[in-house]
Amino acid sequence: MSASGPRGGLGSPHLHVRVLDSTNTRARELAAAGAPHGTLVTAVEQRAGRGRQGRTWSAPPGRALLSSLVLRDPPRLLPLLAGIAVAEVAERAGVSAQVKWPNDVLVGGRKVAGILVEGRPQERWAVLGIGVNVALRPDDFPPELRDTAGTLRLEPGAVSGTLAALLEVLERWLERPGEAVLDAVRERDALRGHWITWSAGEGIADGIDEEGRLVIRAGDGSRVALDAGEVHLGYT
Repeated sequence: MSASGPRGGLGSPHLHVRVLDSTNTRARELAAAGAPHGTLVTAVEQRAGRGRQGRTWSAPPGRALLSSLVLRDPPRLLPLLAGIAVAEVAERAGVSAQVKWPNDVLVGGRKVAGILVEGRPQERWAVLGIGVNVALRPDDFPPELRDTAGTLRLEPGAVSGTLAALLEVLERWLERPGEAVLDAVRERDALRGHWITWSAGEGIADGIDEEGRLVIRAGDGSRVALDAGEVHLGYT
């Protein structure tokens, strides 16, 4: 593959495999080898899917969207943008969705999507991995996730349509200015007003700042801005 030539749309070329350790790992290999903007990797099943901060992401074969995109010159707010795109796709499926900073998508307070951005900023590319629980059933989740994980409750045949909708929505949001992304996140902010704890403190979530950071209002009235890569959040 070559990265030269005009910037094309998302989803082409498209590598689809039945079983893969991780779509993100394969997409990173392709990106490093020069794959063009929009290259898509999807799988029916993955055995070593990853989430943020070392978490795992797994799903039964054929019931989740498992995808990774190569993006050249990615926007600064890509993780937030991806969360908004997935939330819009969930809403097209008839459910109300929120974004839990920085990019978890919640339906009814349960996480329905995993988003992982990896890349090499010095080489001006990123891989955007998105997994969506399209057709999982309650019994498909391991016991430790059954109280927190959610699903769009569609049929397995809806996975391909969910992918098509996601590519369409992502294409549009990648062209939007950062201010529009921030406004959209603020409209769907699942954390605002909740009590937040992290390794260095606690306080009330008070929105998203212009850099895409989570703003916390501490008990003494001071305000702290958290970067996504720095914290493990708890909230009530």
